[in-house]
Amino acid sequence: MQPLTKHASLPKNSRVIVQDSRRTAVIKDRMAFKLEGVVGRLLALLPRASSPLGLLQLCALVLLLAVLYRVARLLWSHALNAHRLRGFAHPPKRNWLLGHLGLIQSTEEGLQSVDELVRRYRHSCTWFLGPFYTLVRLFHPDYTKPILTASAAITIKDELFYGFLRPWLGPGLLLSNGEHWSRHRRLLTPAFHFDILKGYVEIFNKSTDIMHEKWRHLVAGGQPCLDMFEQVSLMTLDSLLKCTFSYDSNCQERPSDYIAAIYELSALVGRRFSHVCAIVHKFTADIVDRRRAQLLHQGEPETHAADTRTGRRKTTDFIDVLLLSKDEDGNGLTDEEIKAEADTFMFEGHDTTASGISWVLYNLAAHPQHQDRCRAEIDALLDGRETEEIEWDDLTNLPFTTMCIKESMRLHPPVTTVTRRFSQDMTVAEGRVIPQGNICLVSIYGTHHNPELWPNPEVYDPSRFDPENSTNRPSLAFIPFSAGPRNCIGQNFAMAEMRVVVALTIRRFRVTPGSSEVRRLNQLILRAEGGLWLQLEPIAAP
Repeated sequence: MQPLTKHASLPKNSRVIVQDSRRTAVIKDRMAFKLEGVVGRLLALLPRASSPLGLLQLCALVLLLAVLYRVARLLWSHALNAHRLRGFAHPPKRNWLLGHLGLIQSTEEGLQSVDELVRRYRHSCTWFLGPFYTLVRLFHPDYTKPILTASAAITIKDELFYGFLRPWLGPGLLLSNGEHWSRHRRLLTPAFHFDILKGYVEIFNKSTDIMHEKWRHLVAGGQPCLDMFEQVSLMTLDSLLKCTFSYDSNCQERPSDYIAAIYELSALVGRRFSHVCAIVHKFTADIVDRRRAQLLHQGEPETHAADTRTGRRKTTDFIDVLLLSKDEDGNGLTDEEIKAEADTFMFEGHDTTASGISWVLYNLAAHPQHQDRCRAEIDALLDGRETEEIEWDDLTNLPFTTMCIKESMRLHPPVTTVTRRFSQDMTVAEGRVIPQGNICLVSIYGTHHNPELWPNPEVYDPSRFDPENSTNRPSLAFIPFSAGPRNCIGQNFAMAEMRVVVALTIRRFRVTPGSSEVRRLNQLILRAEGGLWLQLEPIAAP
């Protein structure tokens, strides 16, 4: 009989577990010994810590180990996050470190790459900007709806895409979050009430008249081809200054420091950014101080006497509403908050509307049959009137012109993306989860070019917006002003101005394409490389 060993009485499975535990312990001991040996060798290379060089090298080693630890944690966190996003498509990366960084540029080719992403992945995909930032690109209403309609209480504007605007815009509606945003949204909403907007239509007409008179002089002087972005953005800036501050800048006819500063800020000129921010902030501060003093002296706008020059009551402008707004506790906005909201309105309402109008004129120039139909509609509306002024009630009587505007904003949305972060995990279609902290990039451009929503999406076809053709389309298939609680507060303002400007322009000018190729440029707004040049031919009044 063989003598009993130490574990002879244990069951076979238990003996295996004991043996595995022993092996694991031996491996750990060996790894610890090796690690101690490595650290020991590293420390042996250092001079004695008592010497200055030794202390310096020891500090350098500690710093290096700390950096390596942080990098390891970052990479580990990135890997875990990528694993949680495995339910979303992962397009091919440049490499494991850079991810998709730099694969999509702001050029024509970059937008074509977005088209390819949408065709291939249909609703969403991940996008890794190195190991530091992860985006989930969304371009179908089933996926964008939970993001756009989420409560403002859990919605955060991320600093990656919006932080660089903070020195200019401060804590305005665009950049604020949480209760601060909710309170300001409530206080600003009356500024965009239809009763306020009605008074702005006259301003839109007059600013358009100034632009058209300038065009006639340029054409008569042998310059029939003009850059629409340059011309229209001056006009929208002119009208916006009048609507916001009741300030007649004459910017369509002569330059000023404020106008130049607004242009530089829109182009995000780097080293002069702080300087031009100071110019804009001083202008806004002076206006606010002056208007507050006037209100204290004269009372609210409804009680003002008629303007001595025109005999009309002064139009209530954006600054008036901001100065007079009170919340449920009777508290108004501070001067700093009013300045931030005024600067935000100038930023959001100037370039975006100019982009929208310019692309409408471009699309009508490329499709003369639609241009002729718009002109016939406008001529019929104004037939028999003493003036060509478009009135508020006329805006609902331009159905085909409005369809052309909407189709242009589908094809060429002024703002191509909006981004969100959330303070909790977000569940989208098919149970897919976007973990907290990831950037949700809602691709307005991608949604508007999704062939599952828009057959032949590259074709300009205003009939898409005929009511009969829109009944079965998801409501969030068309989102030029975003959607949900954080949609564009000024969208009715923008649409009213676009209809007035487009209607009067098509009535007075025949627009045809310029000779240069048009290449889209996706910056803060959708522009065209080198400008958007169109030929203008004045039309005699019918």
